[in-house]
Amino acid sequence: MVESSENGSAPTELKREFSLWSAFAFAFAFISPIVAMYGIYGLSLATAGPGFWWTFVIVGTGQFIVALAFAELVSRWPFEGSIYQWTKRLAGEVTGWFAGWVYMWALVIIMATVAYGGAGFLAELVGIASPTAVQQSIIALLILLAGTAANIAGRVFLKTLMLGSIIAEIVASVGLGTYLLIFHRHHGLDVIVQGIDLSSGWSWAYLSGPFLAALAFTSWSILGFESAGAIAEEVKEPQRNVPKAMLFSVSFIAIVIAYASLAVTLAVPDFDKITSGEVSDPVTYVLGTALGESWVKPILLAFVIGFLASFLALQASASRVIWAFARDRVLPGSRVLSKLSKAEAQPVTAILVTTVIGAVVYLISATDVYSVLVTFTAGGYYLAFLFPLVTGLVARLRGTWVPGPWHLGKLSLPVALMAVLWAGFAFVNIVWPRTVSDAWFINWAFFVAMGAILALGLVIVKVRKVGQQPPGALDGEPRSASEAELV
Repeated sequence: MVESSENGSAPTELKREFSLWSAFAFAFAFISPIVAMYGIYGLSLATAGPGFWWTFVIVGTGQFIVALAFAELVSRWPFEGSIYQWTKRLAGEVTGWFAGWVYMWALVIIMATVAYGGAGFLAELVGIASPTAVQQSIIALLILLAGTAANIAGRVFLKTLMLGSIIAEIVASVGLGTYLLIFHRHHGLDVIVQGIDLSSGWSWAYLSGPFLAALAFTSWSILGFESAGAIAEEVKEPQRNVPKAMLFSVSFIAIVIAYASLAVTLAVPDFDKITSGEVSDPVTYVLGTALGESWVKPILLAFVIGFLASFLALQASASRVIWAFARDRVLPGSRVLSKLSKAEAQPVTAILVTTVIGAVVYLISATDVYSVLVTFTAGGYYLAFLFPLVTGLVARLRGTWVPGPWHLGKLSLPVALMAVLWAGFAFVNIVWPRTVSDAWFINWAFFVAMGAILALGLVIVKVRKVGQQPPGALDGEPRSASEAELV
């Protein structure tokens, strides 16, 4: 691989410094059991009761099927940018561009909201019990700046931070979960087949209403396994290691989240306090009751580490997607955005762009625009998934699909079909407006935000003349040394 020119100028290719373990750690940190569970647990429990636990099983299974389909795609095309790269080669430059465009915005907005969520825990950790929106935004901005510095510092530093986060999260998730199951269990397993009132079994009204709503929340939480593909050109032997990293991460994360959530659910002292709204934070309520106030600070520290690690992985993924676009000269300012730092071969400018966008998100954090953007992210993520899943299924049905070194053989077509069906169902379930009483722009937030993002994208496509360049990599010709190694 060519890493720099002979005269000592900036490198043009990324360094392959991530191993299989590093790629797994990256995807693990992106999903983050703490962020995934804490972000939706209270909302799901209040919406559907303890029976919502089964949504972890359903979503975990569905996401594993999607990961199988993605594993085949990344083995065939292990290039930076993942969803953008795969769709571009399956369906053409313009379709690939819009797939990556939607994916990029979903990543950047989720990155900002994860830092904002972590800021609440960090504020409490340093003694600010109830931070105002302004205080939380300022702390989130500091996290954004510190995370940017960490991502620019290099892959070795990033790998060290990811390792620390995995240790902290396993202790916090598996360790505390085991302790709760052994010493503080208040309910039997039968409680997880009950709805909100705990007095009756499931009904069609429950399954089609509260349970589906909780399923939408959980569908948002187990995302990010594909991030190992976003850094594929930085992974050693990516055609085999990245598929494994995807599958290992989504499997391990789903099991850890399901285990920890089961432990917390069985340790709830009084469900009525949660469903009535008296307790707004079930996880803190359970842990505080079981462990006492002396354990609050260490638990908060583990939460902060989980959110920070997730932020770092999100920012790295988003910057790589931007860099992949810029390398193909299909974004404004591509020549600057595609440059890599001399020492670490990092896409510094692309990282800084994510920082600027994140800072803007915090400026509007107290407005309805922020709520619209946050609501967009989950639906936008699944829409981005559907681009390569649907086009990959079409390629298999047409008989034009050529697998990479890692493939499913005869199972490829049925897995691709199931992945499309699951992602399509999850997408519709997430974006379907449920609360008619909300303002129209909140109730239809996904469509409002998506319309604005696609309109901006259409302008860029026209200005940059996307799809009018020579075919290049679309017919198999590599555009970089990284691609030349693998094609």
